[in-house]
Amino acid sequence: MDDNQISPVHSNGNFEEKELLPSSPIEASKAPPVAPVDDGTAKAVDNVLYSDIGVNTLLVRLKQSIASARDFASFLKKRSSIEDEHAKELKKLCRVTHENVRRQESRQGSYAKQFDEVTNVHERMAENGAQFALSLHQMHEDLTELSQNMEKNRKHWKQTGLAAENRVQDAERQMEKAKAKYDSLAEDYDGVKTGDKKVRHFGLRGPKNEEDLQGRVQAADGDYQQKVQHARSQRQELVTTLRPQAVKAIQELITECDSALTLQLQKFATFNEKLLLSNGLLITPLGDPNSPEKTQRSLRDIVHQIDNERDLQTYIKGHASKVPSRSTEIKYEQHPGSAGPPQSAAPMSAAPMSAAPMSAAPMSADPNQPLQRQATDGSHYPTPSSAGGYQAFNGYQQSPHERGYGGPPPQHYPGPGGPQHQQYPGPGGPPPLQHQQQQIPSYPGGGPGPRPGSRDQAMRGGMNNGPPSKPIFGINLEELFMRDGTPVPKIVMDCLQAVDTFGLDMEGIYRVPGTAQQIQQLRAMYERDPEGVDFRNPETFFHDVNLVAGLLKQYFRELPEPLLTNENYGRFIEAARIQDPIVRRDSIHAAINELPDPNYATLRALVLHLQRVQSHEANNRMSSMNLAICFAPTIMGAHKGPMQDAGLQAQVVDTILLNTLQIFDED
Repeated sequence: MDDNQISPVHSNGNFEEKELLPSSPIEASKAPPVAPVDDGTAKAVDNVLYSDIGVNTLLVRLKQSIASARDFASFLKKRSSIEDEHAKELKKLCRVTHENVRRQESRQGSYAKQFDEVTNVHERMAENGAQFALSLHQMHEDLTELSQNMEKNRKHWKQTGLAAENRVQDAERQMEKAKAKYDSLAEDYDGVKTGDKKVRHFGLRGPKNEEDLQGRVQAADGDYQQKVQHARSQRQELVTTLRPQAVKAIQELITECDSALTLQLQKFATFNEKLLLSNGLLITPLGDPNSPEKTQRSLRDIVHQIDNERDLQTYIKGHASKVPSRSTEIKYEQHPGSAGPPQSAAPMSAAPMSAAPMSAAPMSADPNQPLQRQATDGSHYPTPSSAGGYQAFNGYQQSPHERGYGGPPPQHYPGPGGPQHQQYPGPGGPPPLQHQQQQIPSYPGGGPGPRPGSRDQAMRGGMNNGPPSKPIFGINLEELFMRDGTPVPKIVMDCLQAVDTFGLDMEGIYRVPGTAQQIQQLRAMYERDPEGVDFRNPETFFHDVNLVAGLLKQYFRELPEPLLTNENYGRFIEAARIQDPIVRRDSIHAAINELPDPNYATLRALVLHLQRVQSHEANNRMSSMNLAICFAPTIMGAHKGPMQDAGLQAQVVDTILLNTLQIFDED
């Protein structure tokens, strides 16, 4: 077999042997000198080779050489597969990174430019790895072909050489048998002639005479001589022709196999050296750093070209055209309807109020007439009830028909001359209604009186059928964010806080439904006056926290688009199919990061809340999977696809709940 058949070199890659031999230190170094074989060793080797065990010994040694070539070929195949897979994955990573760097969400400027060059360096390293893998695969094929040819030749010489040895051994065994027969007959004949022995019986014919025994001895002697001559000729042919021929052929096969294996090992070492040098030159090119002709930069130089400060200034400068213009100054403007009692234009007299002249007009007998106090200039100050028909009280507006809830109606003052006037601490207005505050009931954690959003207010007028002043249900989260300025809707935060306060230990929370009619009453309260609803008072939700849980789920169900969005639905379902829990978590995390900001903020608040619910599983019996079953269709919408995949929705939510702190932070 010639050298081209033993180890052809793939000429399409960057690892051609003709390119490596001149520059490789391995090839340039001198081979170690071969120690001469002394006469004693050579004589001992010849004694073994040209003995009866010589051919068999060489055949075993050839089998070992073939096995070594096959082992190295298997190593090259696996190493080639690993390098090829690494090169493909590195190319794929570079391609994905190129796309990510060009996205608007990523940082631009010098960072994007220099990082793009870093990925280009890695792409060239991947190309070197691919060529290295291709060269190793070619070496594997060469060694496999060599092993097959060596095995074929070994079988041939095993049959030829051992057959000659066996023929000689058979001839010598036949000779030994003939000699034993001749010696036995001759001994019997001598005994008969001397009278020491009687004539033995031979077969069924009875005893033979001396003449017959002599004839058998002569026949055995002739056969023995013939066998000796045949064995001698076979031995002579084996020693002079057949054995040396087989020994030489098998030795050549061993030398060829070992030489080819050594050559492939040298090429393997050279290719490894070439790969490392090529990648090293890509990372740190050689040359004079002060030379103006140097075009290729090292990886360190590329990274040093990133200018963080300049990138930041360039980014901010790019938004100069988006700066809004201010047409008016920031100033406080009070609404006319919320203005307090008008102040007198004339300054108040420093004299005591008792010194001013009093009106002698009697008090009106009509109890519905407002009580007025005459000022020093003769004008009258209206009571708070005269401005718009509402009376200010403790920060809330109280309508006239609620006035009887807090205190008594206006009183007539006795006296023959008219009302008994009192001095007021301020310039006009009635005294504080302290007696009314003491009569108004209160609840723990809240102020006095029927706060807006309470059950009393809902029963008194919050349940009318008028149009909502500030609709919440059925409004897109981004529209709510643009309108209200809060990424998480107020109704969501209120419901989560109410369940955190009153429902964490409630068995079956989010699973046990509330009364539909009462849920609709809570919804009407939000649609009429969302700012006035206060779930800190359990009377607001009729002391049933399941109504709050049902209201929250109804709000999510009526969103125009599900919380996890229709656009990302397919990504969540595909991620749920992944068997590896870590890879599934990372895929779902990546899909969550693609959500719009209001959706992300709302989902984060909901998931952190559900994690707190799950932590009370011993009391509320709501595990992560139970919560996932309750909320999956609520935040993902109706399932799209085969019915057998409907359970993947719950798998998505369950994975989020089991990895809450890995996906969202608690800060």
